[in-house]
Amino acid sequence: MTRIDVPDRDIVAIRAPNPGPFTLSGTNTWIVGRDPAWMIDPGPLIEAHLEALSSELDARGGLGGVALTHHHRDHDEAVPALRQRFPRAPVAGTGAVDVRLSDGSMFGPLRALCTPGHAPDHLAFALDGDVVFTGDAVLGQGSVFITPYPGALRSYLEALERLRRFQFRLLAPGHGPLVTDVDAHLARYVAHRLEREQRLIAALRAGGRTVDRLLDDAWSDAPAALRPAAAATLAAHLDKLAEEGRLPDGVERPQISL
Repeated sequence: MTRIDVPDRDIVAIRAPNPGPFTLSGTNTWIVGRDPAWMIDPGPLIEAHLEALSSELDARGGLGGVALTHHHRDHDEAVPALRQRFPRAPVAGTGAVDVRLSDGSMFGPLRALCTPGHAPDHLAFALDGDVVFTGDAVLGQGSVFITPYPGALRSYLEALERLRRFQFRLLAPGHGPLVTDVDAHLARYVAHRLEREQRLIAALRAGGRTVDRLLDDAWSDAPAALRPAAAATLAAHLDKLAEEGRLPDGVERPQISL
């Protein structure tokens, strides 16, 4: 089981053994503090991962609570099994949880920050003003797919800029390595989305109207395994152009089934 210790902080990530095109090297479950400890995203239901989490939590004096960034299976599937082992620990986040969080809510030492885009109700969690646990809003490497819903891409870009304004020292992602050059990393994320938009606009100007043509032109670097995610993000980009009155007539919109 891969373990990521944060220098000079009582923070550790235990990475689940669920590598894949969407999860990179696996899902990071972050654990903060002790007596009790607090968890961000318990990850997938894999027995070896659950055992590693339980062992770490026992060594830290138990579990105070579980904070969920969003409800995707690779981040929250282990919640029921974890509840059986730590029945007094509440689960916090959005949706069907024990403690409903909104922007600015405190849960133990964690402050919730709304970071929509990858999911409409996605949260990040700030710790002591210098560490942010970003779930799938920002990864340690690569980029994320945007779930298409009204205002998704605009809200996502606003969330990225907001994260930059906090001037966090460390970024602890849901997948990939710890990020220490936080502002530069976030700036690259913003630049990537804007550069993708320019590639899409160029493809539209060249006459692209079908999903396949637009993906071939604007997402030519996307591996075949990530083409469904690219299609979802394409839909979000098309929605943004439509909202801004910049989408030509006759453009095919992807049918999303992730």
